[in-house]
Amino acid sequence: MPNITDIFFNYYTISLLIGGFTALISGFLVYVQNKRRDENQAWFALTLTTAIWSFSYFLMTVAEDIDVALLSNKILHYAAIFIPLFYFLLVLTITQTYDRYKKLFYAFSAIAIFFVFFNNSSLFIDGVMPKVGFNFAPVAGEYYILFFFYFILLVTSGIIVTIIKITRTHDRKVRLRLLYTIAFTLAAAVGGGSVFATTFSQNIPPYLLILFSIYPAISGYAILKFQLFEAKVIATQIITYGLWTFIFVRILISDNFQDRIVDSILLVVVVIFGLLLIRGVKKEVQTREKIERLATDLSNTNERLASANSRLKELDTLKSEFVSLATHQIRSPLSAIKGYVSLIMEGDYGKIPKDLNDPLDKIFKSTQNLVVIVEDFLNISRIELGRMKYEFVITDISDLVKESIDSLKPNIDDRGLALKTEIEEDIRSTVDTGKIRQVFSNLIDNAIKYTEEGSLTVKLTSYEENKMRFSIKDTGIGVDEETKRKLFQKFSRAKDASKTNIMGAGLGLYVASEMVKAHNGKIWVESEGRGKGSTFIVELEKVK
Repeated sequence: MPNITDIFFNYYTISLLIGGFTALISGFLVYVQNKRRDENQAWFALTLTTAIWSFSYFLMTVAEDIDVALLSNKILHYAAIFIPLFYFLLVLTITQTYDRYKKLFYAFSAIAIFFVFFNNSSLFIDGVMPKVGFNFAPVAGEYYILFFFYFILLVTSGIIVTIIKITRTHDRKVRLRLLYTIAFTLAAAVGGGSVFATTFSQNIPPYLLILFSIYPAISGYAILKFQLFEAKVIATQIITYGLWTFIFVRILISDNFQDRIVDSILLVVVVIFGLLLIRGVKKEVQTREKIERLATDLSNTNERLASANSRLKELDTLKSEFVSLATHQIRSPLSAIKGYVSLIMEGDYGKIPKDLNDPLDKIFKSTQNLVVIVEDFLNISRIELGRMKYEFVITDISDLVKESIDSLKPNIDDRGLALKTEIEEDIRSTVDTGKIRQVFSNLIDNAIKYTEEGSLTVKLTSYEENKMRFSIKDTGIGVDEETKRKLFQKFSRAKDASKTNIMGAGLGLYVASEMVKAHNGKIWVESEGRGKGSTFIVELEKVK
């Protein structure tokens, strides 16, 4: 029948060794995955000091020599001083609150340094002696109680910081991760802290020491569940290293030389495949993490682009409103200038000298051009702001074409261009009369401006059963394929346009295009190339 003391001894030593080895292995494997990550560094510091405390406590309890016991006791207390400090640091990194509580961490660090120097004093630890089945256990000095309060203070502070973080986050995954942090804290604190009773010479064996050995398992589960990418590598390494160790132990304990040879070959094969497996898993994890980072960056970029796009739309609206206001204010004085010049030229203010006719004519035409440009700007701002109004009525399109030609006939004659017309009578369509007249006039006026010599041909014909087509063909500068694609965009002009018409702003065709679209029609240009003339065509629905 085994002695109860031997049972306690085995139970305690197993708890200490399991706790030490699991802490050391988990700390090392987590650390090597990402040495630069603050959480990994803090976890490694915590588990390393925990392993040192555990192994030193084990050596002290089984030591046969008091000098070995005293040395082990001193080492374990050095580690014990830093365990709660590194735990608090781990909490700050996990909760991302280091900057907020760093002054508190500095204060705790100063206290820890004080205990490091105090560790050599008998007021801290007054030697070692046999206790509760241990060969040796620490004897608390007169002021050891201060260290006990220091331990409780840091553990409690860490739990409070964790709870505050839990209450302030809405991410379920983060909340569960923090709850597991509290769970392993309690397991480690209660299990490891159970030796305080023994240190204070209370005849209470540390039954709860087993909790200390399982806290790395709790934290490991949290890693597996909530840090999947790194955990996959860690799990692979643990299994691989465990298999290597198992085979190596078989080689050591085997009595048969043939079995040793077979196990040695097996170990070599397993080591090679294990290294390849770990390497493959690492690459997979790195690839998945890279994809995750790219996805996050893409999401953030999309959010920034959406915000910028929204702001650009606001600015574009403000720009359109400003253009509308400014051009409206400019149009009135221009119209007045044009009107008064017209009256002067007609002699309403008396006879004018002949040498003023040409300057006045240039003023009139320039003012007219400016009025057209200002009107285009006004129309653009109305289109962009959705304020363009249409009044659709059934209209004889042939009459509109004739009116447009008649209004621009003087310009055609001044240019010295021949005019040909093929206008089919009685073609009707439901249109805004003013807008479609503006479209026709704009196309004819463009043909005049960009044709230095030759002729213009204006056609209006029925097309299919329910459509009609208006076209204006010129012998002007022509349009290349590249220009065709963007000719109906804002501020777009043909490459050689400025040589024949310096006043153009590249707005008329855009406005015409938008007006035709509002009539469910089509507008396009045909040309064999630069210098070969152009044909602009408008297609609208016809009514019988």
